[in-house]
Amino acid sequence: MRKTDVGQKMLTFSGEATSNSIFNLSDYKGKSNLVLYFYPKDSTPGCTTEGQNFRDLYSEFQALDTEIVGVSRDTMKRHENFKVKQNFPFELISDESGDVCELFGVWQLKKNYGKEYMGIVRSTFLIDKNGILRNEWLNLRVKNHVSNVLDAVKAL
Repeated sequence: MRKTDVGQKMLTFSGEATSNSIFNLSDYKGKSNLVLYFYPKDSTPGCTTEGQNFRDLYSEFQALDTEIVGVSRDTMKRHENFKVKQNFPFELISDESGDVCELFGVWQLKKNYGKEYMGIVRSTFLIDKNGILRNEWLNLRVKNHVSNVLDAVKAL
């Protein structure tokens, strides 16, 4: 169950991230906006395309004082390989415990070809410099998504 709604201050959280770093939401307060995107699995077609789209527009996000961070439940080793192979200029959080996914309510029952299973529902969250959740895109489609997020950042 989600812990924060649009317009509310985000609960602080941290997690192990690529580049041998620890992500802390509090590190961004007063410094930059944050686009946090959750995706099901490294190196799958949709997740690769989404990451590449964020990569390709990364400089535009940076020009708007906005950082991008991806999150999935993959291991750090998988994340590091995915980041290097795709030349991502942003970090990926490994949420193996599922705590960050639970905080954002993206760990849900999914169905595929009649089979039910728990998994990450592709979602993106925009958090402003004050730590306020400003926008969310839930159960989204990859096509045009990143440009829609960029437009929302521009509107802040």
